[in-house]
Amino acid sequence: MAEPRWSPDGRRLAWVRGAGGTAVLVVDGRPVPDVVAAGTRGGTFAWCAADRLVVVGDGGLRAVRPDAPGPAPLVAAAVGSPAAPAVSTTGLVAFVDETDDACVVKVAPVDGSRAPWVVSQADFAWDPAWSPDGALLAWHEWDEPAMPWDGSRIVVAAADGTDRVVVAGGPDESVGQPRFAPAGPARLAFVHDRDGWANVTVAGPDGRARAVVAAEAHEHAGPSWGPGQRSFAWSPDGARLAWCRNEDGFGRLVAAAVAGWPVGEWSKGWHHGLDWGPGGLVCVRSGARTPPTVVVLSGDPSDRRVVDVAPGADALPVDDFVEPRPVTWPAHDGTAVPGLLFASPGVEHPPLLVQLHGGPTDQARVEWAPRVQYWVARGWAVLAPNPRGSTGSGRAYTQALRGGWGDLDVDDVIDGIRAAVAQGWADPNRVALVGGSAGGFLALLVAARAPELVRAVVASYPVTDLVVLAADTHRFERRYSDSLVGPLPAAADTYRDRSPVTHAAGLRVPLLVLQGDADPVVAHPCAVAFVDAVGAAGGDADLHVYPGEGHGWKRPDTVADALRRTDDFLTRRVL
Repeated sequence: MAEPRWSPDGRRLAWVRGAGGTAVLVVDGRPVPDVVAAGTRGGTFAWCAADRLVVVGDGGLRAVRPDAPGPAPLVAAAVGSPAAPAVSTTGLVAFVDETDDACVVKVAPVDGSRAPWVVSQADFAWDPAWSPDGALLAWHEWDEPAMPWDGSRIVVAAADGTDRVVVAGGPDESVGQPRFAPAGPARLAFVHDRDGWANVTVAGPDGRARAVVAAEAHEHAGPSWGPGQRSFAWSPDGARLAWCRNEDGFGRLVAAAVAGWPVGEWSKGWHHGLDWGPGGLVCVRSGARTPPTVVVLSGDPSDRRVVDVAPGADALPVDDFVEPRPVTWPAHDGTAVPGLLFASPGVEHPPLLVQLHGGPTDQARVEWAPRVQYWVARGWAVLAPNPRGSTGSGRAYTQALRGGWGDLDVDDVIDGIRAAVAQGWADPNRVALVGGSAGGFLALLVAARAPELVRAVVASYPVTDLVVLAADTHRFERRYSDSLVGPLPAAADTYRDRSPVTHAAGLRVPLLVLQGDADPVVAHPCAVAFVDAVGAAGGDADLHVYPGEGHGWKRPDTVADALRRTDDFLTRRVL
């Protein structure tokens, strides 16, 4: 479930529902005929009238009437992959157009009377947003080699791209999610981490009169891995802002007047895709025991009424699901490393599954994760560490991994396993690691550095060769390793030393590697070369390749098969 949005008149509600590897646009609870949305990554559609939407599809943006089946007319052609449409009151649509060579913001008339024109000039640009009068356009941009959470900018310009003003951000500041107030004085809200935490900030369209709405040691947004994130929303009158606060991986919806404190607590749990209209605040709410559900909350934060509009999962025995507890352990240098521990009460020294998140700029959060609950029901305790480089603990904690990927985070996880044993959270003889992408990379390096602590590893689409990753990965991440490891060719020796393939001959922990052969991020041949190197040295490694799958599983049969293989492997090798 994703992207719930009110129509301009506040009478209709649309969202995206994903199932079986496809995504469907839903309006008022009914799928829109003949429309398959581009996905649930973010920025799939926008309302342009009370009875019409602009939807991202193959070839560009199309105008769709919810109750009118048939072909949808083309509004604007896209050269690459379009995303994040935003429609102005003056009849223009701004959107992101991403190709292998560029990622720009374009503008076109909604009536299709003119070809789109480019307004942004940076290496990457996301999330266009119009002012209420349609005179100004804001967007989020950055230049390589930075990633958006390293250094980025909010830009405001005229609809033709002229009169550009950098409102906030810079090389050592992260910003994101620009959105104009829908009413009242001309103001722009965005997320800004200049003071060390990604907090909602408000400024004039020229960048002046800038103020943090509520300066607090909590993140108000996640890292910008894709367009369309909406972790905060303006009230319809422009007097208040609501945002989802990250409290050590737990989510909480809060609100405050634009003038600032006090902050009122509204609802527990993670709340994504916020949109505040006359009918209330709509979002997708989830938690450890709450499947992603489209909900509408009363427009008054003091009123805790919640209406479930559309649940995103079939009934499951959530009464048996466990809530995690936040835990910390000291790193070698004394830094407190946070994590989440999922465990059945009263079970002593259970086998421990260490689940490592990807990114590495991501975070283990208390969201809907039936797979974690599956492992707990099978008798495991699950430890989800947030080693340095993770988000959710402030800019300094995330940036602490600069130059240290594959080293500092490895030590943080090893220290976590030792703490789990010392605290009685785990049976020291039954510890396994699972992770995907950067999490798989981390799992393999932990097994190489501390094999005495680990009985088995399951790595899905893992990074195994940093040199190949830097040369062949997709454009968005092609310079990511510059900051995580170091610029090439100067840091070539470090790249080789921290690549799991370099240590393949010495790995003696049983390994299961799962890989898609259409992965644009981590090349399929790297997984083959790594497993072959382990096997040639007498190690125990099994590789299973899923035809047509990319960086993450999309088909239900793949998801089910990967879970069965993982369960069987861990049962035989650990339990």
